[in-house]
Amino acid sequence: MDTVLHKSLHFGAVNDDQLAYLRHSIRTIPDYPKPGIQFRDITTLLRDRRAFDITINALSDSWRDQKIDKVAGIEARGFILGGAVAHQLKCGFIPIRKRGKLPHETVRVAYSLEYGVDEMEMHKDAIEQGERVLLLDDLVATGGTATAAGQLLHSAGADVVSASFVIDLPELGGAARLRSAGIPVQALLTF
Repeated sequence: MDTVLHKSLHFGAVNDDQLAYLRHSIRTIPDYPKPGIQFRDITTLLRDRRAFDITINALSDSWRDQKIDKVAGIEARGFILGGAVAHQLKCGFIPIRKRGKLPHETVRVAYSLEYGVDEMEMHKDAIEQGERVLLLDDLVATGGTATAAGQLLHSAGADVVSASFVIDLPELGGAARLRSAGIPVQALLTF
């Protein structure tokens, strides 16, 4: 399927030329990690100064006057994007990691994967009750990981204001899954 440009109401500051530039900065790797999968590789976007700048500004702009307390990034590309957005918004950053990677007391949630169950966690003291948190990752596919991250944040007392992504794969239903869990969704591009 060809790339479809998507401009959410939240991303009004991004024009069609910028979205086209972002689309062309993302490499597609066929049959990875298995036959039939079209892997959307954002490392090519990250290495391109202009594409990275457009992305971080787009992910930040709609939240600049919204009092975001923290940005939570899902391991690993969500760390890159989330840290940069947190810097732009002048707020804190929360890493959401796979189980066993954080050194202090954690809270965790289990979630289903295509091949089984995994767990993700964050530090127990990462959030204060009622803090407004923006959840970030590079891509939403089936939404399992992002929905679990949203549940983890909610269970710790966060108000998850949105889950934001560079890419949405709408045929896989992840954004709809997040919305049905009560989490608003933004994506710069759909494939």
